[in-house]
Amino acid sequence: MVHRYLTYGLYGAMAAVLIGIGLFSGRFMLYMTMKVMILAIFAMGYNLLLGRTGLLSFGHAAFYAAGAYGLGLVSLHLSSHPLLGIFAGLAAAFVMALVIGFFCVRHTEIYFAMLTLAFGMMVFSLIWNLRSITGGDDGLVGIMRAPLDLGFFSIPLRKANHYYFFVLFFFLLSIFLIHRIRQSSFGLILAGIHENDRRIEFAGISLRNYRLAAFVISGVFAGLAGTLGTLLESNTAPFSAHWSYSAQPVLVSLIGGIHTFAGPMVGGLIFIVLREIIERFTHNWMLWFGIILLVIIMGFRGGVVGALSGFAKQKKTASTEI
Repeated sequence: MVHRYLTYGLYGAMAAVLIGIGLFSGRFMLYMTMKVMILAIFAMGYNLLLGRTGLLSFGHAAFYAAGAYGLGLVSLHLSSHPLLGIFAGLAAAFVMALVIGFFCVRHTEIYFAMLTLAFGMMVFSLIWNLRSITGGDDGLVGIMRAPLDLGFFSIPLRKANHYYFFVLFFFLLSIFLIHRIRQSSFGLILAGIHENDRRIEFAGISLRNYRLAAFVISGVFAGLAGTLGTLLESNTAPFSAHWSYSAQPVLVSLIGGIHTFAGPMVGGLIFIVLREIIERFTHNWMLWFGIILLVIIMGFRGGVVGALSGFAKQKKTASTEI
């Protein structure tokens, strides 16, 4: 009970800090915090698949791009209403995840990973070559953040602090939804599949259906991150579908801890801040960034959050024994 109240207190403090940033920070701080929150949404959804189900996907950038291009095409050709664009992006990510997942979840381990990689590169190739629709290597440009019209009042999302709270709303909503999914019977079955899939199958539960459901939910959260990232940058890029972009939620989950709920959030913060700092000091930022990430991943067993949780439990056990 005490641990639960402490957890709620930490998340409450995080929400208060984020609100404070939105109220009192400058444009650069707002921009960086939004990038952290969008990456955290991407990684939290991804970790529902990797950390909870044990399936390693190298094609999740395809769903991020589906959300981005779904919103971009609707905004440029139909309606610039941000909620309509987000809905379109989520629908595109849902359909793509359902189709790709139908073929991929028939396999596990390296075969699953390679299939997701193959499908992801197919999506990247389509985006690159369908220039008349996707803009090819130029992407879609000129995607404006139209006012959020709710009927009785309108919020101008062009202002950085207004859009910040828009992103913050979806970030907090994602935390709530993913927490509910993890704690539900569905989430517990996913954890059981990760621990011992044969025992779950012997209980009469369809592994394929549950894996597909986890894959689709994870893909939808990736699509949500894609829509928010597109509105933030006001454009899309084909490389958002590249397999290298799929590595980001993998790294973020590993840094924070794939078996922890807060891991993707902490990992997203470390990833964005480290990259920003290193890029300012050296042109060979990728080399040093890789070295530092390697040290973090190898030095913190179970990720930063996992290692700190383990240390706290050991300290508590030692104090109890004394």
